[in-house]
Amino acid sequence: MGVHETSAAVRIWNRVLSEIEEGGDNIYLRLVKPLEVTEDSFVLSVPAEYVQSIMQERYLSRIGDIASREVGRPVKIQFVVERSDVGEGQKSPIYDHTLVIPPRRVERRFSSNLNAKYTFERFVVGTSNKMAYVAAMTVAESPNGRTFNPLFIYGGVGLGKTHLLQAIGNYVVQHHPNMKVLYVTSEMFMNDYIEAIQTQNSLSLREKYRTLDILLIDDVQSLQDKEGTQEEFFNTFNDLYNANKQIVLSSDSPPNRITSIPDRLRSRFQMGLVTYIRPPEFETRVAILRKKSEELEITNMPDDVVFFIAETIRTNIRELEGALLRVASYASFSDSEITLDLAKEVLKDVSEPPPVERREPVTISSVQKAVASFFKISVSDLKSEKRNKSIAWPRHIAMYLCRQLTNASLEDIGGSFGGRDHSTVLHAINKIEEKIQVDKDLSQTVDQLMEILRG
Repeated sequence: MGVHETSAAVRIWNRVLSEIEEGGDNIYLRLVKPLEVTEDSFVLSVPAEYVQSIMQERYLSRIGDIASREVGRPVKIQFVVERSDVGEGQKSPIYDHTLVIPPRRVERRFSSNLNAKYTFERFVVGTSNKMAYVAAMTVAESPNGRTFNPLFIYGGVGLGKTHLLQAIGNYVVQHHPNMKVLYVTSEMFMNDYIEAIQTQNSLSLREKYRTLDILLIDDVQSLQDKEGTQEEFFNTFNDLYNANKQIVLSSDSPPNRITSIPDRLRSRFQMGLVTYIRPPEFETRVAILRKKSEELEITNMPDDVVFFIAETIRTNIRELEGALLRVASYASFSDSEITLDLAKEVLKDVSEPPPVERREPVTISSVQKAVASFFKISVSDLKSEKRNKSIAWPRHIAMYLCRQLTNASLEDIGGSFGGRDHSTVLHAINKIEEKIQVDKDLSQTVDQLMEILRG
């Protein structure tokens, strides 16, 4: 063993001691001696088997992570039991404990990966996301893993799934500071799994994930076709679930539409509550824009501009907020007043797509034709007074879709369905709103019809 290997080992061990934080004096760490760094190993000496056992149980993954980082390549941690025969008052020629006691301890805290801006207070609630919001709030207030476990939230891009997941985490961290909360995307989980394989240190992965109180994992649809990651996540899910730890998942589609994952994993996604966030209706889009204006301190945003943006961008909240910011920024940079004409000019690339991409707008008539065709009934049936379920239920769905996909008022919708009043239409919409949260078949039917109508 050369001097270089020994000095490198001492340097790395100094780093280990400076980074590992335990509640009291690290007495067992002080019993360890760094021996050498080889091509693929960091060799440590311990005075007895029980010390080796404690080191492996408590510190192995951390030592492995730090040593691999310091060396610049994956290294395995090896322990050698060496009972020292050094006499009292003498020091080991290899290792002097006085060299490795760090002058100060580096404070390291567990990172939950949470963004403080995502809170329940900043989430705009509408009919399109109310059930998901209530479910998320329920989990946050009772994070004991016994209410909705797992909670599975799905919906399109930019509709607020990440916001709700992180709002849960931020709420729990604030009200239950002793709970260990982690937010990750499925890609981050996969990267942690790959790193564990590369460093041959699966214990670090398990220590990170299976000691959690709450796991918030975003975009689980990305687990498709990744068999190793799926297996590790399956085992992680089981360990947390069996220990009554809360799991919250999000996806762009419901569990039964996530292909290329094992049935056993898909079934676990459906064990708790599955809830859906739909594109926001016009009123919610307006409320989102007004709230965003308040947050950005935009005090001169006219209502007609807000309505124009809400009518122009219907399916993605991030794009909706981005459009608002574009208009406000352009007005500020050009020292102009915010007007409808200015908004139309700034957003012309959004509101006026190239002719080749232009689609016919969804109308009440097109909704009625699509629903009638789907359920193999006639449009006149939808407008009739027939109340049998085979007619009434498609009628409710059609009214709901008209509200979601057109800017028609309740009165206009009712008038197009045989002269019904607005309260009848509202009742039908609310009925679908409630049913869609618990009826997977209905949810799929509505999704299919929306895809058909949007081309």
